Order: sequence, then structure tokens, then C-alpha cells
Amino acid sequence: MEIQSAGKTGHAAGSGPLTHAHQSAQHREQGVELPDAVDASRDSFTTTHLKEISYYAAGPDDAPPLVLIHSINAAPSAFEMKPLFDQYRTTRRVYAPELPGFGHSDRSDRPYSPELYANAINAFLTNVVKAPADVVAYSLSSEFAARAALAAPERFKTLALLSPTGFSDRRLPSGGVGNVLHGFFTLPGLGQGLYQLLTKRPSIRHFMRKSYVGEPPEELIDYAYATSHQPGARHAPYRFLAGQLFTRDAVGELYRKLDLPVLVIYDRDANVSFELLPDVLATRSNWNAVKVQPTLGIPQWERPQDCFAALDAFWARGAG
Repeated sequence: MEIQSAGKTGHAAGSGPLTHAHQSAQHREQGVELPDAVDASRDSFTTTHLKEISYYAAGPDDAPPLVLIHSINAAPSAFEMKPLFDQYRTTRRVYAPELPGFGHSDRSDRPYSPELYANAINAFLTNVVKAPADVVAYSLSSEFAARAALAAPERFKTLALLSPTGFSDRRLPSGGVGNVLHGFFTLPGLGQGLYQLLTKRPSIRHFMRKSYVGEPPEELIDYAYATSHQPGARHAPYRFLAGQLFTRDAVGELYRKLDLPVLVIYDRDANVSFELLPDVLATRSNWNAVKVQPTLGIPQWERPQDCFAALDAFWARGAG
């Protein structure tokens, strides 16, 4: 796979001048500066199919690699993984990639899919990390990381899942329904208006409160607002809102097939449930789980010390 590095101020290979209309649309859509998600070096790499992928890296070059993968929703970012990044940056070589459609990565209008995200994770592990890594994935990205581990198990040492999706027995919409919903979200004016409504500060605060014990930190709300007000920010979330990024049977198609050491950190979650998790734990000896309480879906922010302890114990058992 041909890779082109693009430094902190680089652009995706092949990008050309914008038309005046496109520039005007981007100006209307942006209007908010996006700072770095963590205090670390930010670089990017480019592939023909995945386009530009941005990532943060810190820590000793020769330390064991740790890869932190943010969630997928209307306003996700690597900022979600900041407590873990800051905790391990002195003892591990820590990476936090920004998945396609988010952060400083390419946000163009294209078909976002579970396969695209799994390919992006494996491309990052192959071309940037270049060594088997401990991977920590959050929420829906747990499904992408599992899919990536099945495709390239040699790139993974362990997999830790923070409040993962895919363990609920609720039925997901069919592909046909998802296509209809995506068509609705992309109707001229209508979809953009809906996205703008979802990413207003009061809306972000409302959804964050449902996922946080007590009052969510203002910095989480600020960064969610900033990252959701960048050019192209609505394209990938449309696929999420239409249900097109979920695997209909994540337990059967993905989780049960994993042979590497897996840790689940969870409690309660406003958006997902875990009815199917006990059976996986009972039948797959490579799976472990730690209930970090009380949390409502963002354990790495709500109870970071408990998360650190769970991860350290997991890796110390010889899993990492």
C-alpha cells in the first residue's frame, strides 16, 4: 500500500483548488477553529482509498505501542481518549488516530462503512505503528476494531473495549431501512438542518448529560462542538444516524470469533445495553470484563483511575 506522509500542515495527496461555491459552503459550515485534541505531535498519512488520516503520537519510540480509538456518533473525536493518552504517554508509545470523517482526517462525502473503518485501523497499525499493539476502542469503534483484528490478527496483542456496542438484543434496522434513512438525512437542507440541531451546544450538553454521572466536563462539550462544526463534519454522522455503521449480529459475526485477549470495561450506558455479554464471557475464555461503577457510558472520563487499574491488571496478566 502506497503511503504518503503529510505533516502537521499537510494536505491529502491529489487535493486541488476549491471552486468559489465550494469555498463559500465550507466557510458557512466551518466558522469554528479545531484545536488539537491532545498535547502531542500530530501527523497524517495518506492512502489511495482511505485518503488522509490524522493521528497523534507521544511517548518513547521504543516503548510498547498502545493505540486509542475514539467512538462514532454525531460529534466524536480523539479528545474522548485524552485521559488514557495522558496517563500512558510516559511509559508507552501512545497513538490516537482520527478515523475517516472526523477530527483533522479527511471528511469528504463518500460511502462510510464498517469495512472502511476496519481497513483504516489496520492501515494505521501496518503503516504507522508497525508492531503488534495493545488496542483500546470506545463504543461503536469496538466493532470496527474487532473486525480489524479478525482481518489482521498479527497486528494486535490485545483488545480492550470501553462501553462497546453490539451486546444488545435489540434488532437493528435492515440495510434497506438504513438506505432510506440515509437518503432522508441527505435531502438538501433537511439533513444539514437536522445535523446543525443535533450539534448545537444545548443538544450536545443534553446528550452528554445522559452519558455522564453528574455534570459532564465543559471541555468535553467544547471540543464536541468544535469538531462538529468543521467542513464536511456531517457526512460520516449521517451514516451513523441511519444505522449503517453497525453490524447486525456483532456477537456472532465479530466478537465470538476473536482469539486474542479481550477486556470489556462497562457499567450502564444511555445508548447501548449488554444483555449478550454474560454468555460471551461464559463461553469464551479469552474474554474478561470489569464493571466500572458508577458510569453511564464514558468510563475513561467518569472514573479514569478505575479504568487505568483495569487495563493495567489486564496487561499484567500476560495479556499485554
